[in-house]
Amino acid sequence: MAAVTTVNSANRRRMTSLLGKPWSGVAVLLVFYIALIIVFSVLSPFFLSVRNMLSIGQNIAFVGLMAAAGTPLIIAGGLDLSVAAIAGLTGVAISILQGAGLDIWVAVALSLVIAAGVGIVNGLFTTRLRLNPLIVTLGMMSIVSGLSLVLTGGLTRPMMFPTFNWVGQGRVGGIPIPLVIMAVTFVALWVVLTRTRFGRFVYASGGNAEAARLIGIPVDRTIIVLYVISALSGAVAGIILCAMLGAAAPTSAGQYLLTVIAAIILGGTSLNGGRGSVWGTLLAILILGTLNNGLTLLNVSSFWQDVTRGVVLMLAVSLDQIRTRALGD
Repeated sequence: MAAVTTVNSANRRRMTSLLGKPWSGVAVLLVFYIALIIVFSVLSPFFLSVRNMLSIGQNIAFVGLMAAAGTPLIIAGGLDLSVAAIAGLTGVAISILQGAGLDIWVAVALSLVIAAGVGIVNGLFTTRLRLNPLIVTLGMMSIVSGLSLVLTGGLTRPMMFPTFNWVGQGRVGGIPIPLVIMAVTFVALWVVLTRTRFGRFVYASGGNAEAARLIGIPVDRTIIVLYVISALSGAVAGIILCAMLGAAAPTSAGQYLLTVIAAIILGGTSLNGGRGSVWGTLLAILILGTLNNGLTLLNVSSFWQDVTRGVVLMLAVSLDQIRTRALGD
């Protein structure tokens, strides 16, 4: 009996250690973020100002939305490469539906329904047909991107409606609306993941899907719901981007897919599933947004910024593998 007690105590200590590691990872990201702010503050007199900080927040908000929703999906063992393409299609759908005579907000609502439909298709192909999510969502990305180009002829369509543009350009108490939406999304997802049964389903599905099924967890349904949430985040991101730009561009969000994936992995979410947190993703998004802003203020070429994003993505994946081996997964 004493031996069993000792083993159980050792197991509890190990679990406590493992659960603590994600938070230690978040602490490392926080230290790096603070260091980045200090460096850019020294190098540029324009960096550390309220206006610039709010500008960073507004510019990363739509990317942060997609990364926030993508975090629980990857924790559950899924992956969505179509989310940025869905953002582009959403703006195109709104412009076409409004041009057909519908009220702008009716067009927005229908675009959300379309996005949810794409998410359901992704989820069904992944769960029912047991296809690799990388292949499914890569194919969906191609379909959605191609459809956006076909519907617009590759052209940008103006979207100048004061109430609609307010979503991307307006402020509440001096805080940009997109930043408020992103903050609410992160808090809501944190509550869902840490305070609800669904959140427990998410971690169990990614940790060991077969074992989760054996104890009655609806793994397939959970993953389908997460694909719908991811697709809807792409749609909301597309609405914000369209409202910010005052135009619907079919390829407006495609370039941000790497940033979304890099932020999720850099934030400590494992590509193998079962581990991650939205706060790590938030810090990673802030780091990437601050990095882009600081390099722009220092007049670093956009080409080098692309190189930087690629390096960060490779670093994020490498860190994920190091974390996985350290935890013995």
